[in-house]
Amino acid sequence: MTAKRKSVRPTRPASKAADLTKLEARIRELADTPRDKALPREARQVVKLLLDALEAGLVRAARCDSDGTWRAVGWVKMGILLAFRAGVAKSVALVGDPPIVRFIDKDTVPTRLFEPADGVRVVPGGSSVRRGAFLAPGVVCMPPMFVNVGAYVGSGSMIDSHALVGSCAQVGERVHLSAAAQVGGVLEPVNAAPVVIEDDVIVGGNCGVYEGTIVRARAVLAAGVVLTRGTPIFDLVRDRVHSALPGAPLEVPAGAVVVPGARAVRGPWAESQGLALQTPVIVKYRDSKTDLSTTLEKWLR
Repeated sequence: MTAKRKSVRPTRPASKAADLTKLEARIRELADTPRDKALPREARQVVKLLLDALEAGLVRAARCDSDGTWRAVGWVKMGILLAFRAGVAKSVALVGDPPIVRFIDKDTVPTRLFEPADGVRVVPGGSSVRRGAFLAPGVVCMPPMFVNVGAYVGSGSMIDSHALVGSCAQVGERVHLSAAAQVGGVLEPVNAAPVVIEDDVIVGGNCGVYEGTIVRARAVLAAGVVLTRGTPIFDLVRDRVHSALPGAPLEVPAGAVVVPGARAVRGPWAESQGLALQTPVIVKYRDSKTDLSTTLEKWLR
């Protein structure tokens, strides 16, 4: 099963593209400011422009080329790092009067506030979306969950309770991040590609996807699957092992159904103890039965 490959960069009017080109140039200049020197006062305004563009979906921390290759957008990540450098630690939110909970963070990246017109549901109960994150109309946030700066979440996706979308992580449309799923983030180095979860993926409860792993469209990760750059995935359908390569991340094939497995540890002592290591295993590729078992969640929207 092959996923359709296309660029996900939004089309922009020429005037906006020119403005973003100027913004990129200024961010690169400011990022070169030595660490022992103060940033110019305009840095905060430059950061604001970038975070506004991220929240509007005009720019992203990663892009998908026409061949399906995901690449980090270095200057955007430079700008996010600049936001922390330009910010001042302040009380950014208070709960209660007098305050019973106090949050201290850089004032350049506070919690985002949504309006009904944004089309994003944030159910009460302790959720937080940070400034500079993009949530498309139709996204549902179940409490408590957290979306970090630079992340992108596509239309119709659900972020369930205790789920995390890390900094600059890219989540496609109609994705379900189940309870306690962790989608890792990355800011440094700026050329490091983030975790990508493509369209129509199901990420089961307590899953962890880290270190630039790409989960291709329509894949299903069963509860408890953990994927890192160093994790091999054993494909029982195609009789092969999927691994990260030099310069290329670990990829879960489109439509793959991955479950937690176990692989025996070799060696006399290990074998005598019956030891095994956790190993993700592809047991099938998505079919009509798999689709039927995941249709319930559309009613939750």
